[in-house]
Amino acid sequence: MTHETQQDANTESGRRTFLSTSVTVIMAGGLASGYGTFFAMAGRYFYPSRSNRAWIFVSDAASIAPGDSFPFQSPAGVAVTITRLADESIPGKEPTTDSFLALSSVCPHLGCRVHWESNNQRFFCPCHNGVFAPDGKAIGGPPAADGQDLPHYALQVVDGALYIEMPISTIGKRA
Repeated sequence: MTHETQQDANTESGRRTFLSTSVTVIMAGGLASGYGTFFAMAGRYFYPSRSNRAWIFVSDAASIAPGDSFPFQSPAGVAVTITRLADESIPGKEPTTDSFLALSSVCPHLGCRVHWESNNQRFFCPCHNGVFAPDGKAIGGPPAADGQDLPHYALQVVDGALYIEMPISTIGKRA
């Protein structure tokens, strides 16, 4: 083999090594990027941030009669039913955080709207006859079979005002 042929072979071998190494680095970078994105999204799903939540004013707590419930919708569109519990009816006593209950108005089974049936003292989902106790526990229909209770929302009474902790959306930021 002549010196020139050997030099061409070395140059060709160097190109192959360079291309092989480059392709390997690009593939490894693509895999790392893909898996990194996947795990970041999974982390956000399984461990959601509470930074997009805020305490929102609902009403003057004393203006809600014991046993009453009413619908509430957050600025982000989350539908909730807020109820003042009836067992706490001492005249002149200021209502406390424990006097209220906030439950999602959306059935966890298929996302239909649930409504309160005061004559039956239950929440009812008309889509598949889902039934929920006044505390949100599933007691009938597909939600009960799957153990899907209505989600609760935190409430607090501060200086006679009722507040709920809800997800919010702000302009220019993702919720």
